[in-house]
Amino acid sequence: MKKFLGFLLVLLVIAAGIILYLAQGDSARLAAGKDTGREPEITTPRREILPTVNIADVVGWKTGEQPTPAKGLTVDRFAEGLSHPRALHRLPNGDILVAETASPTRPVEGVRDWLTNFFMGKAGANIPSSNRITLLRDADGDGRAEVKTTFITGLNSPYGMALVGDTLYVANTDALMAFPYKEGETRITVAGRKVLNLPAQAPNMHWTRSLIASPDGKLLYIGVGSNSNIGENGLDSEQNRAAIIEYNIAKKDYRIYASGLRNPVGMAWYGKTGDLWAVVNERDMLGSDLVPDYLTRVEFGGFYGWPWNYWGGYEDKRVQPERPELREYTHRPDYALGNHVAALGLTFTDDIKLGAPYEGGAIVGLHGSWNRKPAAGYKVVFVKFAADDRPQGAPQDVLSGFLSADGKAHGRPVDVIAGKDGALLVSDDVGNIIWRVRR
Repeated sequence: MKKFLGFLLVLLVIAAGIILYLAQGDSARLAAGKDTGREPEITTPRREILPTVNIADVVGWKTGEQPTPAKGLTVDRFAEGLSHPRALHRLPNGDILVAETASPTRPVEGVRDWLTNFFMGKAGANIPSSNRITLLRDADGDGRAEVKTTFITGLNSPYGMALVGDTLYVANTDALMAFPYKEGETRITVAGRKVLNLPAQAPNMHWTRSLIASPDGKLLYIGVGSNSNIGENGLDSEQNRAAIIEYNIAKKDYRIYASGLRNPVGMAWYGKTGDLWAVVNERDMLGSDLVPDYLTRVEFGGFYGWPWNYWGGYEDKRVQPERPELREYTHRPDYALGNHVAALGLTFTDDIKLGAPYEGGAIVGLHGSWNRKPAAGYKVVFVKFAADDRPQGAPQDVLSGFLSADGKAHGRPVDVIAGKDGALLVSDDVGNIIWRVRR
């Protein structure tokens, strides 16, 4: 009994220490805006034994409440009453597909797993995945989806979607699936066909699998995040991860298109040059002022540093063994979006009609930080592209107000796409709403 009480006392002391540490954490010292742009300020790392935790309590949106659009814009509810809506895809007839999804269930095998689940729950993310895709249709053109039907069920934490001809591809967390599609259908009942296994070994961190088809429909690109923060689960568990995978539909084979991307989520084609761009979430536990999440052009064969380097060659000395010879081969990202902003959604403004201030650039959904003081992200921004077809200047708010003045989360923006009428659609996985931004 004495041994048990002693063990319990030790656990209580450890728990008290953890709570005390987390209550303090690391606070940002950089001035606002210094962590964005082509040349962000890269500070000296402040290594953390435990990550700073600053998770906004979820309060949701009351009737009549909404995020704040930029001057000259208006926001409405396109659809609501969803279950953790994440990735969006517009079909040729204007219907919108939304993945209602969440992380697959993970076993709780220790204090770390318990804490992860606890904090995910606090952020509104630790919910059972609905494992479905829902179809939204605005048949009368009033800017609101009056049709909401279950389109595909029986999936496994689905995320990305891409339509090629009469085949709809869906990226589950563990496999790329193919379904027959017929325009105008409101439900697919045919069982999907597995096209490609995707890495999902435990603990399957960064479970989302984003997906985009090449403009000619011959290739698919799948974003697969790392299985750890900096490779601490062993590099064997990172095979085909922290990468964008290119799948050849006709040849039925794949290759790594680009690597060293810790968690590439949103992907989009830049129409002017035909280049693939992505937003990437960078590493944690180097303090609130490192490392900036970023927007970058993705080059074939490009290596972007993870886990050994960040921002084009700054070495992460926590990663062992070191690989200093990789620095000269590490691509520097094009544009910093800010430290810990959790960039998830990306689209270019080719089909979006929000007026001249929001033309010729990219729109990015910043899901919001959980490990930075003060909180960052929690908004949708516009990044202007210059004459050299690279991003420039500071990001401009398009839709903000997801975080209240007292630090509560009404919602968290995820994906961003153009609606059939040129409005911007934004999924909100905490508010369970699809927002519609228009002029």
